[in-house]
Amino acid sequence: MGRVLITGCSTGFGRATAIELKKRGFEVVATARRPETLDDLDVDGRLTLDVTDDASVAAAVDRAGIIDVLVNNAGISVSGPVELVPLVEVRRLFETNVFGALRMMQAVLPQMRARGTGTIVNVSSVSGKVAAPLSGSYAASKFALEALSEAMHVEMEHFGVRTIVIEPGYFKTEISQSGIAYGVDGPPYDELAEKTGAMTAALGRDAAPGPEVVAVAIADAVESPGPWRVPVGKDAEMVLGARATMDDASFETAMREVLRFDW
Repeated sequence: MGRVLITGCSTGFGRATAIELKKRGFEVVATARRPETLDDLDVDGRLTLDVTDDASVAAAVDRAGIIDVLVNNAGISVSGPVELVPLVEVRRLFETNVFGALRMMQAVLPQMRARGTGTIVNVSSVSGKVAAPLSGSYAASKFALEALSEAMHVEMEHFGVRTIVIEPGYFKTEISQSGIAYGVDGPPYDELAEKTGAMTAALGRDAAPGPEVVAVAIADAVESPGPWRVPVGKDAEMVLGARATMDDASFETAMREVLRFDW
């Protein structure tokens, strides 16, 4: 089945994906910045990996050996109005969500290209195609990951390497519940935060499933040829389907009406 290296396996999508792929017969190497969080995972290898550190990435890839599938899952979340999110926080966000994924890809693509086979899975988001209010910084990091993936899809397909982009909607994970928010506790953006909360609730946030659904989507995409962009979740399918078929003005009008958003 092949060897899979997954980043960010301490919680959420990464942990669930490690479990799902192991169940399907893959040789799974799980990684995390704090390796003790992986002790209870039934996988074939556990490695310390900080995707923001060049030396850590090089060491982990060297120890992993031949990598047939890379799942770039490690990510963090920061929210708030564009005006008020500190630049240091935006840089930290990009260091993990964009440069971290890019470090990993640059580390494993040479061996995949040389073998003429391999798969890169980048865990993006519905926010990689649609930026909601107060999610500009996070969405920008996912837009960037989508751009890298789109270019790589053409570049690496020539060498037999697949690119898959997973675009989840809202799921109950640690990142969705613990992301840092700036500038929403008082005027002038507290009202927008309240309205945005109501909007995400209308998209089914309160009934959102756990990360196992995304893990299954990742495993299915790895095992079977299909579209290289994969929305996951009813909200993602609805929003991205509308985005793909409407111009900007029509899409904004439709979303405002459906979600009763009047900011």
